[in-house]
Amino acid sequence: MRVVNGAFDRRARELERQNMLTDREIAEQLERARISTGNLQVETSIPASRNDGVLQSRESGISSRASASATVRPTGLTEVHNSAASDADASGYIKKERVKVSLKVEEIDQHTLDFIEFMYDNPTTYHATEAFADMLCKAGFTYLSERVSWKNKLSRGGKFFTTRNGSSLVGFVIGADYEGGNGAGMVACHIDALCAKIKPLSKKSPVEGYTMLGAAPYAGAMSSTWWDRDLGLGGRVVIKNDNDVIQTKLIHLPYPIARIPTLAPHFGAPSQGPFNKETQMTPIIGLEPGNPAENELLPEEVGAPLADKHNIRLLRIVAKELGVPVKSLLNFDLELFDTQKGTVGGLNNDFMFCPRIDDKICSYAAVKGFLNAADTYAEFGTGLNVIALFDDEEIGSLLRQGARGGLLEGCVSRVVSALGDGASMEQTYANSFLVSADVIHAVNPNFTDVYLEHHMPRLNVGVTVSCDPNGHMTTDAESTAFMEEVARRTGCTLQYFQIRNDSRSGGTVGPMLSSSMGCRAIDMGIPQLAMHSIRACTGSKDVSLGIKLFQGFYDQWEDVDYAFRSGEKM
Repeated sequence: MRVVNGAFDRRARELERQNMLTDREIAEQLERARISTGNLQVETSIPASRNDGVLQSRESGISSRASASATVRPTGLTEVHNSAASDADASGYIKKERVKVSLKVEEIDQHTLDFIEFMYDNPTTYHATEAFADMLCKAGFTYLSERVSWKNKLSRGGKFFTTRNGSSLVGFVIGADYEGGNGAGMVACHIDALCAKIKPLSKKSPVEGYTMLGAAPYAGAMSSTWWDRDLGLGGRVVIKNDNDVIQTKLIHLPYPIARIPTLAPHFGAPSQGPFNKETQMTPIIGLEPGNPAENELLPEEVGAPLADKHNIRLLRIVAKELGVPVKSLLNFDLELFDTQKGTVGGLNNDFMFCPRIDDKICSYAAVKGFLNAADTYAEFGTGLNVIALFDDEEIGSLLRQGARGGLLEGCVSRVVSALGDGASMEQTYANSFLVSADVIHAVNPNFTDVYLEHHMPRLNVGVTVSCDPNGHMTTDAESTAFMEEVARRTGCTLQYFQIRNDSRSGGTVGPMLSSSMGCRAIDMGIPQLAMHSIRACTGSKDVSLGIKLFQGFYDQWEDVDYAFRSGEKM
């Protein structure tokens, strides 16, 4: 049996050929294989000349019988199938055994598996917002349009949400015992991620038979990690139907459509970079058709709003996926993204490898924690529980769907106006607490020298508090003590990160929101490796750890705030 040891394998074959392999030798070698393969339970073949007995190992549970194949069954997270070597043919060649390993998904955290599916199904900000809205609807939340008055729609004990631009969302639960001036427990995340945006006029001249696509980097996208990736296309499309009604539809092409190819190293210095993102990282989306007429407009496509702006063959694909004619396409916000599905990995499936982790992992965990706490808070809460998911954080949050757009503050203000009995917003925010949840850097074992000593978050341990002495994070002593008390009450472990003095800190939505509202706030997030890579890594338990902490915050923040309030002068 060829499991791990080549020397044993050669020795076993030699003895087989000499018909000298004894039952005892077989048992000894199988025991060695058991130890080397991590306590696998093994069934294997023995030579036909020795098939008159069954060997049992009390310690390893090894059962060896004459059979046409060999199977290795795991006690851990993998399932291994071993095809036995066939008899030598006339040439004397013996085929090698093949081992197939597959994950046993029942051993992997279900929240991790659900998150991987969520990420695969919702590759763009628009898809993610729609999916989160659907989660809230299924949990009994009522959608409120920003366009209408909320005065007669809000009620104590109610669960509500609104969206803006199809790319940001705020959900809130009003406690049954809500009184004006009582505070809000808020978690704010961002759901945008690095991508390549399709240009407003993406049509480009062919180059040596390749069809090219004009794309621009969003935030830090189109870095070196974007080379040679299978890139999909998705986003939102504005269409006009036959009744002149204008609406938005989401599109997600179910296959890779683009690629940014590297220059082979054989070409020397030009293949080493630096590279120009405008001229040397243009995605290819196909080959020019053999029949040039395919690039010409059909009679029914003449006059289409987008016909002169984008490749007509691309427009036909988009229109076909949406089930509308090309003339119905008015405009779109489309982007390229990595299509490779997330997965777990590592010897014991310790890791989760996935695209767009920043910051959808915190958004997902926060929404799940918010929903888990929603019904109890609706029945017994005295304030508001709020979840806020923003677009455009990666580019400064200055657009209307970003954290500076006032969506969160507007929702809280509308509740106070409708149910607050004249209470002021200043009093409401003074009694509130904000968790700004964004991913933070896990320690990279190959670069420990760039981390501050004792500030090296690890995977699968717990959410990390993000600190910065220069105001890039909202964390201070009081807000840290607040969340540490939440963690103690809910059995969660916190970690801590601060950048070195000789490094540059990133930013979050925390400072802009806390300064706008004047509320206490903390920055914290799930640690990850390879931030801003097209494909990053976190722990396979970190989704669940995030959900646990965020639910704990929504469950406990009022009681913890009461403890702080009791120690203050009123």
